[in-house]
Amino acid sequence: MEDQTLKGKVRCVIYDCDGVLFDSFEANTRLYNDICLSVGREPLKKEEMEYVHAHTVYEAIHFLFGRDKELERRALEFMKQLDLRKYIVYLKMEPYLLESLKKLKEGGFIRSICTNRTTSMKYIMEGFHLWPYFDMVVTALDVKHPKPHPESIEKIASSFQLERHEILFVGDSEVDQQSARAAGVLFVAYKNRNLSGDFHIENHLELLRLLKEEQFQ
Repeated sequence: MEDQTLKGKVRCVIYDCDGVLFDSFEANTRLYNDICLSVGREPLKKEEMEYVHAHTVYEAIHFLFGRDKELERRALEFMKQLDLRKYIVYLKMEPYLLESLKKLKEGGFIRSICTNRTTSMKYIMEGFHLWPYFDMVVTALDVKHPKPHPESIEKIASSFQLERHEILFVGDSEVDQQSARAAGVLFVAYKNRNLSGDFHIENHLELLRLLKEEQFQ
């Protein structure tokens, strides 16, 4: 499908946060390693890092500590006492993001975020002054079933009275891919050729060309 054009078809672009808007590897590694340290557990393994990157903090803690209920309880208590803003400074905004978002607004596109982050998302929006760049932000706290369930995407679609074919979801993980497929929307894989996306891009400027090249000259 990568040789097709999306000109005139898409009205809304939905973004995942981690790995798409930001390189969050260092921030997430520091957060979960601090949690591990607090309960006397070894640092994250590679496969564990891949999991926590795409899931809610509660799912991640259950994944890491769920075999020991007392350990899981202690990890949750420690996490609840953390000031998550201390980890936001380690986020690295992806190149061309703000430029792309400005151009999308000029082109009349709806810009949304669909993330499995919870309370930390408001700190990210405030810390990087992102509120003016997005029309809607849906976190795991705003739905009963977070990604890969389609509820988050469906919430955005309903809010703006969008048809499924008018929505493009940009993500970097299998969870994002599954969420897009479940919701019946187009999926753009960001910096991940291992995913089965309708399109693949390596930076945010490529998304502009994909959507409506001549509109952003």
